[in-house]
Amino acid sequence: MDWNQINPIEYLDDMEVIHSDMMEKVISLTNQYDYTKYTEKDVKKALTKDVLCFEDYGALLSPIAMNYLEEMAQRSMFETEKHFGNSICLFTPLYISNYCENECIYCGFHCKNKIQRGKLSYKEIELEMETIARTGLKEILILTGESRNASGVEYIGEAIKLASNYFSTIGIEIYPLNTNEYAYLHKCGADFVSVYQETYNLDKYKKVHLRGPKRIFPYRFYAQERALLGGMRGVSFGALLGLDDFRKDAFATGLHAFFIQQKYPYAEISFSVPRLRPYINHKKNNPLDVGEKQLLQAMLAYRLFMPFTGITISTRESQKFRNHVIGMVATKISAGVNVGVGGHLEKEKGDKQFEISDPRTVKEIHKMILDRGLQPIYNDYIRV
Repeated sequence: MDWNQINPIEYLDDMEVIHSDMMEKVISLTNQYDYTKYTEKDVKKALTKDVLCFEDYGALLSPIAMNYLEEMAQRSMFETEKHFGNSICLFTPLYISNYCENECIYCGFHCKNKIQRGKLSYKEIELEMETIARTGLKEILILTGESRNASGVEYIGEAIKLASNYFSTIGIEIYPLNTNEYAYLHKCGADFVSVYQETYNLDKYKKVHLRGPKRIFPYRFYAQERALLGGMRGVSFGALLGLDDFRKDAFATGLHAFFIQQKYPYAEISFSVPRLRPYINHKKNNPLDVGEKQLLQAMLAYRLFMPFTGITISTRESQKFRNHVIGMVATKISAGVNVGVGGHLEKEKGDKQFEISDPRTVKEIHKMILDRGLQPIYNDYIRV
């Protein structure tokens, strides 16, 4: 297949089509978003409102709002405590395979990158899960590279079944699926699906996704909706901040989540806020104009726009930053993280997706949460 000839907005034959205008609405509103037009008056007005409109949200993401981070943080802390109390959920990711069929120029797993590839056997998966469970964690996120050939739906389903013996909450971060496939994985025991659009700029999306199914923009865009139609309890949204104009990408991410919440009001919605990180053979891969203050601004804007959503902070970020944002805006934090294939019990079987910034153990994260006057939560869901 000549991927250069593939139109990134046209579905491939095996891809399920969702008939909706949601993608067009998000892209149209994002293209119209001019963050340079907002004034301090607009930001102050947004901060007085209990419910924000799109214009208010745009104002809080604008450059002028950087002067109001303290006010945004205080309001965010109030909203976070109102909706989540003092609880901070803990989880860890488990990479079970790093084979990938996509060529995404920002990712360490991309198919052209010369790294050690690996895939865990079912026995290895269970040993990894046993090791993780001994730390006290009850929530796990299962990840693979995006390769149907190497990590098929049945393989992932068996990993989920194994996880259900050890964990009360199971999330997946894999390649997008059709509704019937999400339904199968939900039946196996999966609760949540994370899919990140990376960037909502169609031109940039085409330039950074050179080959593979991920090149098809709308199929990825509608993954969360297919997951909910397949019975999943919750879905997570995120753009890879720094890949393109982070203000526009954050604006689009919020709109995407908002429209899904309107259409599926029962769904549990959450945000992740990944930034570009260096990876093997590409040490200079760093975010474009997204420092920690800018990242915090995006997180605060998410919280004030959709106060009831969960916000996850990963080990892409520094120990100091992660300590700072929990309770104020973040409601979930990863701990005891290894982003290679396996690596919790023995040496990694495959190379890492990116370099992490916070290697602390579950015990260390637990203590930090308590020291900040917050409550570590290991289980907020019981299967019956």
